[in-house]
Amino acid sequence: MNIGTKIVAIDYEVAKNKITNDNLTKILDTSDEWISTRTGIKERRVLSPNETSADLGVRAAKNVIKRANYNGDEFDMIIVASSAPEEIYPSVACRIQGEIGAKKAACFDIKAACAGFVYALNTAQAFIKSGLYKNILIVATDATTKFTDWEDRSVCVLFGDGAGSAILRANENEDDILAIDLLADGTCADYITLTTKGTHCPLVNEENQEIKPYIQMKGKDVYKFVMQEIPPKLEELLTKTNKTISDIDYFVPHQSNQRMIDALAQRLEIEESKVISNIEHYGNMSAASIPVAIREAVDEGKMKLPATVMLSAFGAGMTAGNAIVKLEKNI
Repeated sequence: MNIGTKIVAIDYEVAKNKITNDNLTKILDTSDEWISTRTGIKERRVLSPNETSADLGVRAAKNVIKRANYNGDEFDMIIVASSAPEEIYPSVACRIQGEIGAKKAACFDIKAACAGFVYALNTAQAFIKSGLYKNILIVATDATTKFTDWEDRSVCVLFGDGAGSAILRANENEDDILAIDLLADGTCADYITLTTKGTHCPLVNEENQEIKPYIQMKGKDVYKFVMQEIPPKLEELLTKTNKTISDIDYFVPHQSNQRMIDALAQRLEIEESKVISNIEHYGNMSAASIPVAIREAVDEGKMKLPATVMLSAFGAGMTAGNAIVKLEKNI
C-alpha cells in the first residue's frame, strides 16, 4: 500500500509589536524610501523582550489545532523548524508539546534556517510514508530580531518574528505533496552566519576572541546562490510531476527580499498574479514565511483553493527546499 501525506491545515502567529520603517529612522541612519526600494519591506513584527520563539510556536500550534479540530494527544510526532531559539535545549518541540498536551508525540527540532518549513515538510512526509507515524504537527518559528545588530542597517531592517504551523496525516493512496526536493551547499556556509557566545574553561590558556552574537550576511553572494540554484531545481520538480509552469496556480517563495522574489518569478516566467508575497508587512520571518504567506493569502482571498502550489525556500547553510503541493479548500 502506498501511504500518502494529507496536508490537513495551515495556520500562523506573528508578533504583536509593529515596527515601521519610519520607526527605524529613530535609531538608524536610514529612511522609508531607502529600505522599501531595496527590500520591499514597509514594516515588520517584533517580539517583546519577555517573549520567545517558543511562545510564538505554541500560539501557532494552538491555532492550527483549533482550525483542524484536533487534540494534542492525537499527534505522534512534533517537528519544529527553528534556527535561532533562545534555548539550545530543551528543544522548542518539547516546549510546544508540554503546552498542547501532546504526551504521545516524539519531539525534535531541525535547523535549516529559512528553508526550515520545507525541510520539516519533507521530514514529516518521510516518517508518514514509513508507516511509523500517522499524525504529525509541524511548526516553523523564529524570533530572528533577537539576533540582529540594531546598529547594522543592512541586516536589521530585513527581519521580523513569526511562526507558521501545519498538520499532516497519513492518507491512503493519495499524496498532497506531489514532489519535494532539498538542497544544501556547505561550501557557502559563511554567506549567512549566527555565532552563539559561550565561555572558555579558565584552565585552557587560549586568547579569547570577541564573538558578536548577531546575524552576519553576504547579501550579494546569497542573491547569486539563489538565482543560480533555485530555478533549475524548480524546473526539475515540474518535469518530475509532468507539469509546466502554466499548471502552477500559485508560487509561494520564501519572503526574503522583494527584489529576489521578483527576479525568481521573472526567471521562471510566472505571472505576477500567481506570486504570493506579504513581505511588505512582515519582513523576512525566516522558516515561518511560507506558511504565514499561504494562510494569509487564503484568508484574504488572494489564493483560491483547491490549488496546485509551488513552494521555494532558501537560507543559511546554504540550504534550500522546493516543493509542489496540492492545497484543498478546507486547509
